[in-house]
Amino acid sequence: MTQILPLAGVEFLDDATRPPPVALEGITEEQRQPGLHLRMVHDHLRHNMSTLAKLIERAKAGGVTPAEITAETADLAIVANYRRFGNLCGQHCQIVNTHHSIEDYAIFPALAERGEAFRKIADRLRAEHVVVHELLVRLVDALNVLAGEPSPSNFETTLTVYHALERVLLSHLGYEEDAMGDALGYFSIGV
Repeated sequence: MTQILPLAGVEFLDDATRPPPVALEGITEEQRQPGLHLRMVHDHLRHNMSTLAKLIERAKAGGVTPAEITAETADLAIVANYRRFGNLCGQHCQIVNTHHSIEDYAIFPALAERGEAFRKIADRLRAEHVVVHELLVRLVDALNVLAGEPSPSNFETTLTVYHALERVLLSHLGYEEDAMGDALGYFSIGV
């Protein structure tokens, strides 16, 4: 049986090919607020990813019990959502997908109207959303396989996809904040 590589076919984008952020002159503190709000939303995603990564590594090393996992994740926003709405990963994935859908259909088109440099940034951010979405789908699939057959091979596959998502998503969030954070308030772009 041929093993399919968990990241085969994912078209990762080179961060070095990102359009540079556009410097906006005369930004006021009030205009910075929408970008700071965006960073705050992203910080929740970063915190959740960081906590889950640490737990995954400890679980891999056999250094955490199910009770410890429950205790350490009890205060995560995605765990609260899980308790309210269902599957933990599914909810995290849905939150990211919803956040990206709002950007794709409302924020990026408004940003692209502000000139060629912003159009290039918006196009790049949309392209990065495609990669993030593909990795989210693959993570859900890997977790479903792992739940059905908790083998070392399936754990490694899940871990590989998780780390790829973590790397891509965290890089994307930082670029998005740098490339459009100030522009949100400067151009009064919002939803």
